[in-house]
Amino acid sequence: MTRVDFYILGSDSDDSRLRFACRITEKAIQQSHHVFLNAANEVDARQLDKLLWTFSQGSFIPHLIVTEDLTAPAAEPVLIGIDAPNMEDDEPGALGENWDLLINLSSRVPTFFSRYARVAEVIDGDPERKQAGREHYRFYRDRGYELNTHNI
Repeated sequence: MTRVDFYILGSDSDDSRLRFACRITEKAIQQSHHVFLNAANEVDARQLDKLLWTFSQGSFIPHLIVTEDLTAPAAEPVLIGIDAPNMEDDEPGALGENWDLLINLSSRVPTFFSRYARVAEVIDGDPERKQAGREHYRFYRDRGYELNTHNI
């Protein structure tokens, strides 16, 4: 069953939330895991794209922004989706068969989250994102998923 980790940040800035998502991504890549970053919108996706090049001096994380026209499995270990649409179980498309870590930055829980061994929900102090985080927590809890909370 999927393990769900909630990372609660003290800050309410988009930058710190996205940078933290990059830190989680870097740690996962060091363990040879594949990561899907589910960005809330195109602006966040583009910012993640930039940060994955620059957030840590001397590191580069190979990644790709997934677009609707990408149907073959991507070779990159990190994919960025923009509030990823719900995917049918028999059509994984660009995500291939690598279901290690989903980092959800969207206000919605993607229906395909249970394909992943682990989900990371990054919540900051922004009131709307905090409320969405509470709803996500209830969603997972009510379905019996293992939940862990980390105050950062």
